[in-house]
Amino acid sequence: MSGVWQVLFDGGRQQRYLPDRASVLRYVLAVGPYAASPRFEVLAETSRVRLADGSDGGRQFALVEVIDLARPGEIDRLRRELGRQDPAGPGR
Repeated sequence: MSGVWQVLFDGGRQQRYLPDRASVLRYVLAVGPYAASPRFEVLAETSRVRLADGSDGGRQFALVEVIDLARPGEIDRLRRELGRQDPAGPGR
């Protein structure tokens, strides 16, 4: 999956746009301990919205997953995935 990724957290009151999945994982791991809620919704950009007249209506995002850092093993799972995706490794 390519394109822009969106992370929603703190009950939807906060959002960030990130360039790739590895950036999403690094961001969630970095801010997770400080966020008001351990739940992060991860969305990926899909096709552009086309209006009835054919003009560009903007971005459209689809929910990819919900990351809940309170779930047992979730932080380790994210670190393992990041280690597989990030050429700089998890210690970046």
